[in-house]
Amino acid sequence: MAEGEDMQTFTSIMDALVRISTSMKNMEKELLCPVCQEMYKQPLVLPCTHNVCQACAREVLGQQGYIGHGGDPISEPTSPASTPSTRSPRLSRRTLPKPDRLDRLLKSGFGTYPGRKRGALHPQVIMFPCPTCQGDVELGERGLAGLFRNLTLERVVERYRQSVSVGGAILCQLCKPPPLEATKGCTECRATFCNECFKLFHPWGTQKAQHEPTLPTLSFRPKGLMCPDHKEEVTHYCKTCQRLVCQLCRVRRTHSGHKITPVLSAYQALKDKLTKSLTYILGNQDTVQTQICELEETVRHTEVSGQQAKEEVSQLVRGLGAVLEEKRASLLQAIEECQQERLTRLSTQLQEHRSLLDGSGLVGYAQEVLKETDQPCFVQAAKQLHNRIARATEALQTFRPAASSSFRHCQLDVGREMKLLTELNFLRVPEAPVIDTQRTFAYDQIFLCWRLPPHSPPAWHYTVEFRRTDVPAQPGPTRWQRREEVRGTSALLENPDTGSVYVLRVRGCNKAGYGEYSEDVHLHTPPAP
Repeated sequence: MAEGEDMQTFTSIMDALVRISTSMKNMEKELLCPVCQEMYKQPLVLPCTHNVCQACAREVLGQQGYIGHGGDPISEPTSPASTPSTRSPRLSRRTLPKPDRLDRLLKSGFGTYPGRKRGALHPQVIMFPCPTCQGDVELGERGLAGLFRNLTLERVVERYRQSVSVGGAILCQLCKPPPLEATKGCTECRATFCNECFKLFHPWGTQKAQHEPTLPTLSFRPKGLMCPDHKEEVTHYCKTCQRLVCQLCRVRRTHSGHKITPVLSAYQALKDKLTKSLTYILGNQDTVQTQICELEETVRHTEVSGQQAKEEVSQLVRGLGAVLEEKRASLLQAIEECQQERLTRLSTQLQEHRSLLDGSGLVGYAQEVLKETDQPCFVQAAKQLHNRIARATEALQTFRPAASSSFRHCQLDVGREMKLLTELNFLRVPEAPVIDTQRTFAYDQIFLCWRLPPHSPPAWHYTVEFRRTDVPAQPGPTRWQRREEVRGTSALLENPDTGSVYVLRVRGCNKAGYGEYSEDVHLHTPPAP
């Protein structure tokens, strides 16, 4: 009996571990930087509330041409383990400006420094292209130095790494090779130690001996969230600016007249809202699953419909191509017939002119006839010959080719067709109709008249919807009465209730679907017929 209970307990524990592991693995995509696609390291919160690694943000600003604005948002002490061999390999790939160079750049006109009057020069507006929302966000004059680090996100990343053992064990950063596994961490020293190295670097009786050891970690954070402007711990939340502020920020002119609350109040309010929203989501998992199934079905239907749409477009374009090919063959046939007819006429004229050459054709025959001495025979032969010679002489004197060599009359004007083909596009739904208030009225009957905007696609028919507004609202969505497939641009609603207020709207429909509704029009029926 005891063995059965132990097995049941073990099974429940293993199921819980599997659920936790699955949940953590599914959460991984929320912990990836949108720039480097690696887990966040020292993430910064942009004004658009999205996050990005500090090193990635510096690199993006460098690519945008901003120099000297990639300052560290939180001034952190150096670490005894801060050597090139122990820094993050991702950070070592980035070229960072040296501190003395930053000072020279700041004094040459970038940012502000003590002794310089604000507004002496126009401050440079630094725009950062957010990789998540694809929008340009303004960082202000101080650049990255004016942003908060997302310490909560860093803690979540660290817990995730520990839960899935990303990167294996954390090694001591002070040991001689081969390093031992780290057992302690120090926030003040910003390093991880084994037991022996911790004792060595924190000798008894020194200031370092007062450092409190922590669990070993690869990411050291300040103990509290510090104001990037004044390096003071934030204590309040400005609801107007949607930003955490310190005591010095409160007295500055920047937040004058703003609604500022203690950070504890903002913490409790946001935590309650988040808890309530999360509870609602977790309590409606069946609804989520149902909507997921509906979305998956919509995805499948979209794939099928998209393929059908492609086939329909391809078929229509092939039909246009077949019509064009048939027309091309017809036009080429007409040109061929015209060309052959002209060539025949020109060939006949060419032969006639060649017969006029000396010793050939008609001229030779005429010369031989002139040698005839028998008068009756000469008259008989020369009469027919004279007519031919006369026509040849006239043709010679008034020479003109029998046909033109130009085919300008066969040129095509395809400007209109090319424009139509260029403008060939998918059919759009009708735009929202415009109610004609001059012709719309309510008496014993309601007469509604409308028109489409000038450049709207045509509508095959319209749907008119109407309802009374002076009756108590029923629970649930607003119910409209409909009149479907109205032809034309007017509708007559018979027998309305007297002394009532009706609201009406109309929308058009064509092969592409239904368009937007018109603006609502309110009509008051008379108190009596």
